[in-house]
Amino acid sequence: MEEPAAATAVVTEGDGLGGFPDDLKYQSGFDNHFSSEAIAGALPRGQNSPLICPFGLYAEQISGTSFTSPRKLNLRSWLYRIKPSVTHEPFLPREPSHKKLVSEFDRANTAANPTQLRWKPVDIPKSPTDFIDGLYTICGAGSSFLRHGYAIHMYAANKSMDNCAFCNADGDFLVVPQLGRLWITTELGRLQVSPGEIIVLPQGFRFVVDLPDGPSRGYVAEIFGTHFQLPDLGPIGANGLAASRDFLVPTAWFEERSHPGFTIVQKFGGELFNARQEFSPFNVVAWHGNYVPYKYDLSKFCPYNTVLVDHGDPSINTVLTAPTDKPGVALLDFVIFPPRWLVAEHTFRPPYYHRNCMSEFMGLIYGGYEAKSDGFLPGGASLHSCMTPHGPDTKTYEATIARGNEVGPHKITDTMAFMFESCLMPRTCPWALDSPFRDHDYYQCWIGLKSHFSCEKANGKSTDLQNGLKDIGCQTHHG
Repeated sequence: MEEPAAATAVVTEGDGLGGFPDDLKYQSGFDNHFSSEAIAGALPRGQNSPLICPFGLYAEQISGTSFTSPRKLNLRSWLYRIKPSVTHEPFLPREPSHKKLVSEFDRANTAANPTQLRWKPVDIPKSPTDFIDGLYTICGAGSSFLRHGYAIHMYAANKSMDNCAFCNADGDFLVVPQLGRLWITTELGRLQVSPGEIIVLPQGFRFVVDLPDGPSRGYVAEIFGTHFQLPDLGPIGANGLAASRDFLVPTAWFEERSHPGFTIVQKFGGELFNARQEFSPFNVVAWHGNYVPYKYDLSKFCPYNTVLVDHGDPSINTVLTAPTDKPGVALLDFVIFPPRWLVAEHTFRPPYYHRNCMSEFMGLIYGGYEAKSDGFLPGGASLHSCMTPHGPDTKTYEATIARGNEVGPHKITDTMAFMFESCLMPRTCPWALDSPFRDHDYYQCWIGLKSHFSCEKANGKSTDLQNGLKDIGCQTHHG
């Protein structure tokens, strides 16, 4: 066995509330082979599965890809634990069942709807609601059973998970908290995730979500049959966008105590199942591998932008991508719109009007969004499906035009919007379409766009480009 690569230890500050310390330690890197041990000497040397592991631990592998996946794509980790995860009672359907989780999208449970959709921020539940019960699907495509597709969820919760852990057998979660920190305990260790950060929880890992700040709200993208990667940088070069070293992975942490009636809640095919066991699943004393949960601080993203004319395509701000077999086409991209300078000359600087073969789900973590003057609020969301027109609202367009060409450099500050973009056409859940938080007047933000067409300006009274109309007059042409 290769000697595990050394990883850099990183410390972040907490406030010591609950069970999380002030100085959580992390390892840094993306796609590294990590290793960590809570007790020195707990990792076997020279092999993965000795007859007797150090300290009498059990060796257990978790595979995120098939055994025969190409080595550069192969994901797995070895866990050395006090008791193996197989030690539980049979899974039984969870009662009462969760009615708002979907992992197989068809006409029976979701609707096709090409209309531009927008939702206001949902209220925090009044009754006690943890992360599992507060999670609900908005839209998606494909099937977790067929290992191809995605789902977009949101969550609103007000209590920590109690005497239970969640395990997603369907796919990877990318969680974007918008309100309230998340203290997440995984089998590989603990992570604190604040608004402005994200966490990826790979398929199969068991985890608990605690809410140190109480009310919590956010977004979740789930992908079936693949995993997130860093996007290729192409002509950008070797540096830029999300740097590998800024991704943080937990260090080993374990508890050894009895947990009578502890429940593993497993999401399988979009349905929830319970299995009881008498011990904590967080009993991993040491581990090594490259299949790991990880978090990322979005403020560390290094954005690129046009420096002369025109508005760059949003793909330039891709943080993570889940590719398909077709080059350059993503099952799901995670794109952000962070603080940055706008300097393009003679250019309409907000996002251009667009129809896209991809489908775009947008959320807002804090601040405002440059293409919407109002109505798109932190904690809210919008969905612009395949080939559905979208773009800046009337107020944004008129305000931008009124500033003219001499506006000068401008820095967008105090904002963090994001987009989940997919090549698959989404179907929308009925509770999302019928939600009291749906903005049924969303379309009105474009209705006020008026014609600015003028033959007089085209006939030489403006020094701007005339698009071929100068000197030919303004005539009606018939092909």
